[in-house]
Order: sequence, then structure tokens, then C-alpha cells
Amino acid sequence: MDNANTPYSPTNPRTVDFVVEPEWILPIEPAGLLLTGHALAVRDGRIEALLPTDQMRAQFSCRETFRLPGQLLMPGLVNLHCHSAMSLLRGYADDLPLMRWLQERIWPAEGALAGKEFVATGSKLAALEMLRGGTTCVNDMYFFPEETAKAMAGIGMRATLGMIVIDFPTAYAQSGDDYLAKGLQTRDDYADNALLSFCLAPHAPYTVSDPLLQRISELSAQLDVPIHIHMHETEQEIADEVVRTGMRPVDRLDRLGIIGPRTIAVHAVHLSDTEMALLARRGAHLAHCPTSNLKLGSGIANVPAWERHGITWGLGTDGAASNNRLDAWQELRHAALLAKGRSHDASALTAHRVLSAATLGGAKALGLDSKIGSLLPGKAADMIAVRLDEWIYQPCYDPVSHLVYVTGREQVSHVWVAGELLMANGVLSCANLTEVLAEAEFWRQKLLQL
Repeated sequence: MDNANTPYSPTNPRTVDFVVEPEWILPIEPAGLLLTGHALAVRDGRIEALLPTDQMRAQFSCRETFRLPGQLLMPGLVNLHCHSAMSLLRGYADDLPLMRWLQERIWPAEGALAGKEFVATGSKLAALEMLRGGTTCVNDMYFFPEETAKAMAGIGMRATLGMIVIDFPTAYAQSGDDYLAKGLQTRDDYADNALLSFCLAPHAPYTVSDPLLQRISELSAQLDVPIHIHMHETEQEIADEVVRTGMRPVDRLDRLGIIGPRTIAVHAVHLSDTEMALLARRGAHLAHCPTSNLKLGSGIANVPAWERHGITWGLGTDGAASNNRLDAWQELRHAALLAKGRSHDASALTAHRVLSAATLGGAKALGLDSKIGSLLPGKAADMIAVRLDEWIYQPCYDPVSHLVYVTGREQVSHVWVAGELLMANGVLSCANLTEVLAEAEFWRQKLLQL
């Protein structure tokens, strides 16, 4: 029975808020471990203990017990690259290559509509979609980050907000200094929110000047925050940069101090071995967005080579305008299959390895791995339960393999962020979905009028 409320009553127990008793626990750390017959206890939003079930019952009392037979408990997924508000542009500009997609459809639509209210609605819709699918943390990059911060805080999702910088005026800001000032003010405004962190988010090498990039490098070091930037997404982008600057983007960014252990370089589809060695040497992190790369025809990233070079990486969905789902399970499957196909090696990226990238890898890139990404005592209770017991998914020989190659986001049953239950038995309880959908329909009608 799900969510049985019978409390434990051992002699002289330690008290916790709740205990989860699933069929399996995938803690991610240590690597490759899958536990059966274990339970996990949570107190004050953190994991208190992970023990065999009989020991848990003997040592702890709790106010609530989640008994989840046939289900697997694991860390919440980390979406390492997203433009949340662009959920309102889902399907609006399909079947176009990147630069036409941007210049002919996306940028004009954003210029007409992307204000505070647009971002607020799109961010709420995206947060609910991600939580429904088991994503508990997102690294976001978009205009009006204060609205995305407000949306995420209101819903209870963990997020890293990009202080976006781009070298042309928009409805959000008029200059590089204006972008930075507004982003830093938002960071100050939410400094006390434990679920929100911030990064500097220069859009891309082709949209940010050298002086601004140098300023961002200095701020990253001063504030100890990540730098989140698109890089080497398409061959055309690289060719254009060579013509414009005489350098490939990664070399230019490295010269300006952008490439380092705080860097999250997004896409990185077209990298030479020399460039991968540089990124590994600098300790940079990569955000792999396989579905968006496929849909925009950008190419297939050489993830097996990233692995050989020892580069830390995580998975991102990109925005719903280029995916069109904020579905981390789709990214898991595509990442694993594309790595095998590209390398002609069926063992190139195992189920355990890709799940680690989607959780702990993303957390490391964000500098949050001491808090999230694995189920270790002391870490925040950001975790999800996944049903593996429905008849259509039988037989199940290896639950970890099933997570990557069989199940999908519809099988996520429970979601906790910092110990707060945001979804139980597939039903979200953290927002009024009817209201959010009505707001989304308003913007759909606006877009149809463009």
C-alpha cells in the first residue's frame, strides 16, 4: 500500500519526519550500487539514514511511512541546461536549423512577447512539467530571471538561475552592464532562499563581446559562481567565429579566462581531441542535450570521448522550443543509445553511468554535489520514486537498466525536494495546474496572432 501512515514505535527511538521503504534504492554513490531491503529516513529536509529496513524500524520512529513495493527510490534528476520560459514556445518553430530557428522565429517572437508575465507563466509550466517527470533541480538561462526565481520558489523546485548576459538590447536589459546589474540584484534578492542558487550566463561566444566575457570571468572568481554558456553547438557557429575572430570559440573563451572548473559549456557537439584535452585539464563541465542537438540537426556529441578524457558532464533538455519535452528520461535514453551508436561499442555508456551523469554529474557541474545528486546521509532529500511494477514493463531483470531503456517519466510516482513532498502517486500538489494552463493558453493565443 502506498503511503501507509502507520508510524514505527521502537524502544528509545530517534525521531525522524518520515521513512521511505521502496523495493529498491539506487543511491548513485557508491557507483554501481543497487540496494534491496533498505529504507531511507528524512529529518528536517535532509537524509538522516539509509539502512536495512529491519534496522531502520528498530532505530527510528517517524510520523509517516511511505511503503512503495515495486518502486525504486533514487536522487532527483538534474536538468543541467534549460530555458524554462520557452515552454510557451513548444512546437512554435519546428523543423528549422539553429540560426534560422533563432533569427526567423524565436528571436522575433521573444522580441514581441517575452516580458515578465510571459516568463512567469512559462517558468511555472516548465517547473511543473519537470517535477512531474522527476527532475528536482534545473539550471536555467533566460531573460527576467527574477520571474523564474519567483516561480521556482513558489512551487518549491530547486533551481540555479542564470544571470543572463547578451550583447544587444532586449525588453529585459539595454547593455552588458545593465544585464549584469539586474542579474546580481536578483541574486541578492534571493540570497536567503536555500533552494535557489545563481550562475553567470553569457549566452554564447557569438553574442557576447570580449570585454564582457572578461568581466564575467572576473565576477565568477569573485563570487564563486558557475559560468553557463552555449559553446560549439554547430559547425557553422565555429566557422563563423573563426572568420570573425580568427579563433575557434573554445580557444577564444579560454584566452578570456572563461574556461575553468566553474564552467558549464552547453552542447559541445563539435570538439577536437585537443579541445577536449583542454577542457579536461581546466576542469570544465559539459551539458549534453542530445534531443535538442538531434532536432536542430546540430550533430551528435562525442560523449565516449568526453568520458575517455575524464570530463565531468550532465544532461540537459534545452528549452521546450527545441526539444520539445522537458523530459530527462528521454535524454537518458538518447544519451546512452547515441553514445553506443557513435562509438560502435554497446558498452560505451552503461545505464549506471548515464544515470550518474543525470544526477551527480549535474550536481557537480553546479557546485551542488555536497547537497544533492546522491542519496547519502546529510544531503538534501531531493529524491524520486519510480514504478517498475506495471505489467507492460515486465519482466524486470535489472531495475537500473529498466530506468534507462524501458520506463519513462509517466512512471515517476513521488517527488520530494528538500524533504517536501511535491507529488504523490503521480499527482502534483505544489501548484494550481488549472490556473497555469489557463495562463499558457492566453500566451498561445498571443503567439498565434504574430
